[in-house]
Amino acid sequence: MQDILSSNHSNNASFDSFKQVRSSDSSQTVTQNKSHRRGAKHQTAHVKEKPFSCSECGNGFKWKSDLVIHQKIHTGEKPFSCSECGKCFRYKSNFVTHQRTHTGEKPFSCSECGKCFNLKSALVVHQRIHTGEKPFSCSECGKCFNLKTDLIRHQKVHTGVKPYTCSECGKCFNRKSNLNTHQKIHTECFSYKSKFVTHQRIHTGEKPFSCSECGKCFNMKTDLNRHQKVHTGVKPYTCSECGKCFNRKSHLNTHQKIHTECFNDKSYLFKHQRLHNGEKPFSCSECGKCFHSKSHLNTHQRNHTGEKPFSCSECEKCFKHKSALVIHQRNHTGEKPFSCSECGKCFNRKSALVIHQRLHNGEKPFSCSECGKCFNDKSNFYRHQRNHTREKPFSCSDCGKCFNQKSDLVVHQRIHTGEKPFSCSECGKCFNQKSDLVIHQRIHTGEKPFSCSECDMCFNHKSSLVKHQKTHI
Repeated sequence: MQDILSSNHSNNASFDSFKQVRSSDSSQTVTQNKSHRRGAKHQTAHVKEKPFSCSECGNGFKWKSDLVIHQKIHTGEKPFSCSECGKCFRYKSNFVTHQRTHTGEKPFSCSECGKCFNLKSALVVHQRIHTGEKPFSCSECGKCFNLKTDLIRHQKVHTGVKPYTCSECGKCFNRKSNLNTHQKIHTECFSYKSKFVTHQRIHTGEKPFSCSECGKCFNMKTDLNRHQKVHTGVKPYTCSECGKCFNRKSHLNTHQKIHTECFNDKSYLFKHQRLHNGEKPFSCSECGKCFHSKSHLNTHQRNHTGEKPFSCSECEKCFKHKSALVIHQRNHTGEKPFSCSECGKCFNRKSALVIHQRLHNGEKPFSCSECGKCFNDKSNFYRHQRNHTREKPFSCSDCGKCFNQKSDLVVHQRIHTGEKPFSCSECGKCFNQKSDLVIHQRIHTGEKPFSCSECDMCFNHKSSLVKHQKTHI
């Protein structure tokens, strides 16, 4: 009996030993299979095998998961829906990014300045401001950019491609935004017929409202009413702070900002108070000039460094100030947002409108202390003063000759460069001054605008008339 038990025990031990070996072999086989699959997947990456193909378009993929995601393009499936606005997304990553617009979450922060972003790509682009990295370079001229979109836009300057065409006049632009701005010239919409009728007078030149005092005409009754205050001297709008009076409410509103300024940030208040107390804590290390704010100092320093960070996408001309770039771009778009209420003439700069309006109101606020002559334009006033001081601040780098006007220097430099930018459309002859072209064109037109008061003889040059008049003396 004991032999039988001993024999059974021996058999069980042998079986357990066999199970253990079998289990060990099985475990080893599973491990080998996993390792084989991993190896096969890894090898796929090297041989560029794409075993999963789309039945719709035939596109191949390495992984089945990529194929599943791709197929949503064909099925239109967008399984990830925003509970806030209902917008749907194909990919979870886009869905997660979108939700940050609702939550305000900005998980990616700049280590340099602390500014936060909701996209990692936006942070990467931003960091180039600090590092100065500009990874996208133009193959034509070598100019570098920190955004690929800026490079693409720039390359249109070389190719001459202007894909955005105005349907009204056919003018082409290399940026859609410039086309949109330009199109405002052609399309003017009005909510009331009366406004439309008034607007049409700009084109027809009709001015049905005339002043009984001086006979001056206007295309709007409100403009006539405003004008009549010049004769009556009425200034019905009074400032409650200082008692100063104005004949236009808009002038009063502008004036009152001097007395009342509100700020939502304490730092802005401090900055504003410097205008009153005269404090200028930011000084230029180059010339010692002082400024109220750091931003004004930064702008000023560009005069020393020559930096012009704002470039025109149409012609690549660069500017120190963004405001100068905005004004310049209107030359390309043709936009003239500032119109004269008296005659309807339009301007691309507010300062040009202000100067123009002085022709209507007769205002000449700049008076020469030497001779008392008055001017409606500050630049003309400064130019005039140089006649008294004999100052000639514009010198030619080629021959050293000096001029009191920059325009005279520009014309003079064409002698050295040989440039003749003004050509006659009749015979093709070129000139370095527009005035010379105008005089030349009279040969073709036969125009003789200068007539002698003694004998009515006419001349196409003023100098010829002066010479002729000496024969009568």
